[in-house]
Amino acid sequence: MKEWLVILLRSVGLFFGILIFIRVMGRKQIARMTPFHFVSYGVIAILAALISTNIIKNLSFGLVALSVWIFLPIGLDYVSMKSKWLHDVLNGREKILVKDGKVMEENLKQLRITGEELMRELRSKNAFLMADVEFAMMETTGEINVLLKSDKKPVTPYDLGKKVAPQMSPQTVILDGNVLDEPLSNMGLNQGWLGMQLMNMGVSLDNVFLGQVDASGDLYVDLFDDSLQQPQVQVKELLYATLEKCQADLMSFALETQDEKAKKMYEMDAQKLQEVLQKLKAYLLR
Repeated sequence: MKEWLVILLRSVGLFFGILIFIRVMGRKQIARMTPFHFVSYGVIAILAALISTNIIKNLSFGLVALSVWIFLPIGLDYVSMKSKWLHDVLNGREKILVKDGKVMEENLKQLRITGEELMRELRSKNAFLMADVEFAMMETTGEINVLLKSDKKPVTPYDLGKKVAPQMSPQTVILDGNVLDEPLSNMGLNQGWLGMQLMNMGVSLDNVFLGQVDASGDLYVDLFDDSLQQPQVQVKELLYATLEKCQADLMSFALETQDEKAKKMYEMDAQKLQEVLQKLKAYLLR
């Protein structure tokens, strides 16, 4: 068999084989990969290249070496899930760099990290002043996580004692001008509803690049023609505005009527609706 044909067959076979094994070994981003996994993937890539280009003439020997570097890391990963000691041996342990606002110089020396490198990593986490840092730890992937002091953290609705509506992932219902039926049906919607929303916006389907529906039923669209500005339908805001108008109408009726019984009824209903608005405000207004 001609050499170029051997290389072609080996390359195609290894391509699909490595693709399968990489999926089995797990999805790990390069930025979050431990040195152990980084070396394993690198050796696998080198061996696959040497085998496919026929530099390793004996295919059996090459596949044996490749199998060791594929199956041994998979086996060690499964064992390390049960053994904390083996996990630490393979992946290393986390190191505390800043504790109670104080830099752990000894740990920096062990990791061979300079003060400049530490400050650079802290700045990448929006911690520009060391005095603002309560705790910082280097993970086994080399990433540094930072905990700011309590008075330096961003204020959250929880800190203010306010309730907010839970956020659910939006569903993409239009992509490249094509309607995606499965996301629509997952939200209990159909193409008729979608067509009505687009008509209310004054938009044609063939001009929509992207369409997403959030948990509130609001449809957001991005058009192919970027010069057009289309209003986005805000279901929750419209509902809140309608309830506010009803409450205002009830107060107006109470002021205008001469019937004391009707006046009390309107005032009571307006008060009840006002209480409902207070409870729904955090959920309907963003």
